[in-house]
Amino acid sequence: MFEGRIDFTGQKLADQLYQSVLVISAVVAFIAGYLSQSHVIMLEVFGAGILLTLLLVVPPWPMYNKNPLNWLPSVKKSK
Repeated sequence: MFEGRIDFTGQKLADQLYQSVLVISAVVAFIAGYLSQSHVIMLEVFGAGILLTLLLVVPPWPMYNKNPLNWLPSVKKSK
């Protein structure tokens, strides 16, 4: 699980996921801060969204490596 590799499809998924989660958490944080009239609540909710995003995107979860690249074998040169 922690070999650190993700494929190109996994990179696209991770990119879409982090953008979506951050935008949704920003909207929710704004609404929570507006309704409570508190900057602290807004920052706490957005901070929780950032932590959730980091948890979902930073580790190389197996869902990010479902389409690995198959490289061609190396060819030995003859002299």
